[in-house]
Amino acid sequence: MNIRDLQYLVAVAELQHFGRAAERCHVSQPTLSMQIRKLEDYLGVPLFERAGRKVLVSSAGEQIVERARALIRDYEELQSVARRLKDPAAGQYRLGVFPTLAPYFLPRIVPAIHAELPRLRLILLEEKTELLLSRLRRGQIDMALLALPVAGDDLHGMRLFDEPFCLAVSDRHRLAGRASVSASDLDDESLLLLDDGHCLRDQALEFCKNNAIGESREFRATSLETLIQMVATDMGITLVPEMATREAPRHLRFIPFSEPGPHRTIGLVWRRKASQHAFFEQIGTLMCRFRDGA
Repeated sequence: MNIRDLQYLVAVAELQHFGRAAERCHVSQPTLSMQIRKLEDYLGVPLFERAGRKVLVSSAGEQIVERARALIRDYEELQSVARRLKDPAAGQYRLGVFPTLAPYFLPRIVPAIHAELPRLRLILLEEKTELLLSRLRRGQIDMALLALPVAGDDLHGMRLFDEPFCLAVSDRHRLAGRASVSASDLDDESLLLLDDGHCLRDQALEFCKNNAIGESREFRATSLETLIQMVATDMGITLVPEMATREAPRHLRFIPFSEPGPHRTIGLVWRRKASQHAFFEQIGTLMCRFRDGA
């Protein structure tokens, strides 16, 4: 039994037809049928029920097909790891990004990175920070764009840039005409914030705590886009990362803070024991370079 036999097995199970399975696997039908027979003899159980031209997976075959899929995935992952070790720029990497950064940063950097490293394949995953850290530690992703610092000696964080926050207000708000604001201008105000689990919420709460500013209890948003739309309807004010201010909705004003203003530090994080340390640093350097479309 070899990996090719398992590929034959999965193809027949998915297509329920020996001829189409042979076409997918680029072999003749007699060859594929013979290998399936040998596999059944080797395992000692019938894998398929043959009824004329129709092929059904047997009850025993269902369990074996599922294990075969897992073994094929492991085999393909092994090949991918080997290719990455030989030539990191030709490998496939899984990159996690948190939701209040992904839609604003990824469109800037991913096309530019692919142009610079055309053989590189990035698989993108958007999740909240806590889930990204869990997936990173379990080896389910290779890198993550996160707000620094991150806890744990098992992870390495490469600082990329600081991103300032702006104050978002409606054009009817008392501060709408200001060229800049400071924390003291927000006395007697309360901020609309994201729901639990978003790192932007934690950063905004830290700003509120340091400046004795309250949180609005009337509404919590599940996304930054929803939060911005609520501010545009004069439901409150909030903090918005600078990258999210490029296109303001109607009736909304983004006002920068006078220095020193609130900000977040964005970094690229990976497992400290990862063998591609130097290549991940190269990716981080490219992200800094292409951040502003350079």
